[in-house]
Amino acid sequence: MRYFIQFSYFGKAYHGWQNQPNAITVQEVLEKALSTLLRAKVEVVGAGRTDSGVHAKQMFCHFDVDAISDIDELVYRLNAFLPDDIAVQAIIPVAQDAHARFDAVERTYEYWLVKEKDPFLFDHAHFVKHPLDVDSMNKAAKMLLDYTDFECFSKSNTDVKTFDCDVREAFWTVGKEKWVFTITADRFLRNMVRAVVGTLLDVGMGKMAPERIHQIIASKDRGEAGVSVPAKGLYLTKVSYPKEIFDEQKG
Repeated sequence: MRYFIQFSYFGKAYHGWQNQPNAITVQEVLEKALSTLLRAKVEVVGAGRTDSGVHAKQMFCHFDVDAISDIDELVYRLNAFLPDDIAVQAIIPVAQDAHARFDAVERTYEYWLVKEKDPFLFDHAHFVKHPLDVDSMNKAAKMLLDYTDFECFSKSNTDVKTFDCDVREAFWTVGKEKWVFTITADRFLRNMVRAVVGTLLDVGMGKMAPERIHQIIASKDRGEAGVSVPAKGLYLTKVSYPKEIFDEQKG
């Protein structure tokens, strides 16, 4: 049978989600825990990959195994077995052809920054001491919705077949403790959100006008965009699927 796992993790200790040689990853830790508890080799397929140090408030993966007799018990045992920085919220039976990556229709990221030094958010957000013009940043962010080709924000020398992404929302909100950038799209390129945020911060600090976004995107040149902000402020917050994928559990 095929199951989806909904889980979350704090990424500081990991070299991203996807398995790598000679580096600890979230996928490796989760697969080892599942294999140990189910007494069989288990491989999982994630909804996507997050880079080293990036966090996930909501992430999904799928795996195949014989029918699980007590799902609640397995969730409990997994959480007891996993380290404190990884938590499983649910294990959900799905259709056999359901795919955690290819069936995802939308993903949302948040980027957190703080304007004052805060020891309690040091590992959770990026500290920016410079004054920022949030209205200009939001003006520039809104322009992202007019484009689909985001090669200028992609990690160099990547092996993707297309740089097209359908960005559906992009905006900043200012809270008492932190500023949050929210961006939703059908897919993201490697390093894309961190490069977008770095570029918007240049706008906010007055290093470029909001309209400069048009030229940067048209250039398709990573060197024209801003620097990538630190990974510690980036969170995958939501992965959305068609409702019918989860109908299997009702049967």
